[in-house]
Amino acid sequence: MPKTQPTAEVRIGQIKAAIWKNDTDAGTRFNVTVTRLYKEDEEWKYSEIFGRNDLLMLAKVLDRAHDRIYELQTELTEE
Repeated sequence: MPKTQPTAEVRIGQIKAAIWKNDTDAGTRFNVTVTRLYKEDEEWKYSEIFGRNDLLMLAKVLDRAHDRIYELQTELTEE
């Protein structure tokens, strides 16, 4: 069974927001998961914990994710 992929992603530096489309009885909804990527030894890992120095970038990524969700909703209404 193939792994579910996000509908869209927004990334700035090491902060990434994945946008997930969910079709419900009430209509299409979009949810967001946010992660911080980091490298340990030679392996890339991710965390859902953010430090003080991550917060401004986190806010910018979330702002862009909000804009992208608006675009996706607009595309749905135009179909």
